[in-house]
Amino acid sequence: MSLFDRFRRTTHHGSSRAPAAHMTWAARSVSHSLTSTRLFLKKQLWLWPIIAIVLLSAIGFGVHRAIEATMKANLRSELQTLLGVERAMLERWLTTQERNAEAMANDGETRKLVSELLSSAEPAEGQPTLDALRRELSASLGPAITSHHYAGFILVDRSKKILAATDPELVGMRDVPSYDEFVTKALDGVSSVSPPFASVAAVKDESGRTRTGVPTMFACAPVRDENLQVVAALGLRIRPDREFTQILQLGRINETGETYAFNKTGLMLSNSRFDDRLILLGILPDQPNARSILNVLIRDPGGDLTAGFRPQVRRSELPVTAVVEAASAGKTGVGVDGHRDYRGVPSVASWTWLDKYNFGLATEVDVAEAFGPLNILKRTFWGLLGLLMLSSVAIFLFTIRVARLQREARSAAIEAKQLGQYQLEQKLGAGAMGVVYKGRHAMLRRPTAIKLLDADVVTDQSIARFEREVQITSQLTHPNTVQIFDFGRTPEGVFYYAMEYLEGIDLQTLVEKYGPQSPGRVIYLMRQMCGSLYEAHSKGLVHRDVKPANLFLTRRGGEADVVKVLDFGLVRAREEQRDGDADDRSMAGTPLYMSPEAIQMPGSVDGCSDIYAVGAVGYFLLTGRTVFEASTVMELCNKHLNEPPVAPSLRLGKPVPVELEEAILACLEKPRAKRPQTARDLAQRLARCPAATEWSIEEAEVWWSRHDRGQAGSGTNAGAPTLGKDLEATIAR
Repeated sequence: MSLFDRFRRTTHHGSSRAPAAHMTWAARSVSHSLTSTRLFLKKQLWLWPIIAIVLLSAIGFGVHRAIEATMKANLRSELQTLLGVERAMLERWLTTQERNAEAMANDGETRKLVSELLSSAEPAEGQPTLDALRRELSASLGPAITSHHYAGFILVDRSKKILAATDPELVGMRDVPSYDEFVTKALDGVSSVSPPFASVAAVKDESGRTRTGVPTMFACAPVRDENLQVVAALGLRIRPDREFTQILQLGRINETGETYAFNKTGLMLSNSRFDDRLILLGILPDQPNARSILNVLIRDPGGDLTAGFRPQVRRSELPVTAVVEAASAGKTGVGVDGHRDYRGVPSVASWTWLDKYNFGLATEVDVAEAFGPLNILKRTFWGLLGLLMLSSVAIFLFTIRVARLQREARSAAIEAKQLGQYQLEQKLGAGAMGVVYKGRHAMLRRPTAIKLLDADVVTDQSIARFEREVQITSQLTHPNTVQIFDFGRTPEGVFYYAMEYLEGIDLQTLVEKYGPQSPGRVIYLMRQMCGSLYEAHSKGLVHRDVKPANLFLTRRGGEADVVKVLDFGLVRAREEQRDGDADDRSMAGTPLYMSPEAIQMPGSVDGCSDIYAVGAVGYFLLTGRTVFEASTVMELCNKHLNEPPVAPSLRLGKPVPVELEEAILACLEKPRAKRPQTARDLAQRLARCPAATEWSIEEAEVWWSRHDRGQAGSGTNAGAPTLGKDLEATIAR
């Protein structure tokens, strides 16, 4: 049986049929390119773009938040400043209109004529008629009206009856609703300027057409008699499309910024800069010279009309915008988080309410323009990040492709049955990390076992572990330790090492196939294990995975029953333990043979831990059963920690040499201090057992001659799996 029958779950036997000369073309063609990309794969450079993406995303998010906060602060300040300037300019203009009205209302000639108009409905004989007085008043006010660009006047008595007016149709009208607010204030002695409203009389509009409903304003002041009592109100009609609208149009910044006035119902009192577009959106009627002043309701449509959204209710039924709602409540504020304006476009705004004049002002800018630089930066950043992501994906796919080519090249090299100077002949078995072949050196022609690192598990970690196993094992020269001949890597990247080729049987199969062994043979085999381990311990190495499957029984040097200790893949130097290796916290080994400290404190294992395992192996050889049996790994580990082992004699139900039983139980002590302190101490103790003489080279030769090599090594894991195999498979997974 081959040394590597211990890889028994996946063993396949066969003969080589592909000579080296027939190595596939694919392996040769990709060999050169793989050599140059091996460093790339080894360092896994494709990870760096992903790391860069994560870092850039975090940095970009942070920078975006910082820039956005700064822009919002600057935008808030700019909006407040702009609206503040607009309000100051408008209030100065309104104050000027009030003073003009007061000056004209308290002019001596005006007061005289007003007094005469009020003195009698019909003047006495010889006095001017009312119409004459009205014409005289109009002539008296004319120069001032012209110089201040007023469009006319009205004179209202305390009963709110219009005594005189530029428009004759107004004379005699009483309690005109549109005039009530500013006339009442004037009669109470307070000068004021009305917000724009639709004219009652027919006046000329911007196009020169005479009609009613033309936007108009009035500056109104009280007229006092010689006793300074208010006897009438003088109102001067103002055209809003002149100075009022022009002042607000100064608040038009960039492409979308505008400042407009509105009343509590949300009616726009000035012109929008978007009049032409408002007609297309259906907000303004499609008529000649249509203007937004007094025609647009500042309502929230619920969506962006410029993007095609259309509300399902009439505009008059929509709620006012957030700006109008806040300003109408008398609040002054700024909003830079975005709200819908009367077009439904997301906007930033500042707003205020002029309580004295009973209308509000708002300055708005579309969000897209207000945050234009930030949006450009955002698009640029995410564009670059997208390119980086695409690059990362491309690199990752390239890595996968190259890795696949490398695996194919390795497989092709193995299929060609040629690794450097070694000709592969027969596959012996496969394990978790590699495949084992029987082969021969091209020059020495010596049978050799060649272990190849599986191409599907090639990682930095697996390669490091593979190299470590070889390097550590090659330091050991004891006859009972498997001997390493060579180690290397092919141009295709196949890692391998060559060791002595052994035929025989491992101790796990020995007991499964032939049952418990005699005390003399158990002592004979255990002493050989101790010899190999003593050398390893002397070099500061701890095996950590001593178990029957890693102990191979063979013929060597003309002697039978030679034990070879295998699989130093989990070995650790004590220096590594002191350096705090990352594996110190990881439980390593096979639970059936692990010492208590290997379970509790994996980083503290030493030679005594291997001695515990040797005792457990001896117990298995002697009784055919493991020290502890359990249905779960947790239960098994708990028994190793807390439960004393049953004596082998009780397990067997028959006497066992006392000295051997005591030696095995001493190895299985929970505290390390109670175990033999070195493998040599244990070997000497076993040598002093009387039963040690019951098995010798002669008895071994008899056993091996009775069980020829083919029969002894023919077992390939026939039969049902045992608990031990199940637990080992659990740890392997």
